Amino acid sequence: MKRGVAVALAVLALGAGTGAASAQGSPQCGQFQTLSAATQQKANAVQAGLKAKVTREEMCKLLTAFVASESVVVKFLADNKTWCGVPEQVVATAKASHEKSIKFRDTACAEGPRAKAPSLSDAIKTTPVDSATNTKTGRFGTFDSLTGNPLAK
Repeated sequence: MKRGVAVALAVLALGAGTGAASAQGSPQCGQFQTLSAATQQKANAVQAGLKAKVTREEMCKLLTAFVASESVVVKFLADNKTWCGVPEQVVATAKASHEKSIKFRDTACAEGPRAKAPSLSDAIKTTPVDSATNTKTGRFGTFDSLTGNPLAK
């Protein structure tokens, strides 16, 4: 569920800047609409991948495309905040959500846990944990103490 939250925060941060960027009429501010729409499509693809439970490799591809598109939007917001009237809080929120998206992408693209190497117990076919059945009992047993073998109790 944390994965969906990171993507949702990124989408909300980008959507928050839409009104500020479109309020100004300069031509360079009009580019924000196309950048935002492309990023929104990629965010929707990531959410659809989460719902469909795609493989790790496919999710990595989707997230890499989304993070690349999101970085373009964040750079645009930072570069054109004075021309387009973007509040500093929107830029900070977009950067924070972009960092969360990067962490999510790194987690999704990392290889899963590797198989544990066989131990010596596996190689010689012995039980890895001592119990009352595989220890020597009686006088001078494996775990004898003054009160007897504690594993036998």
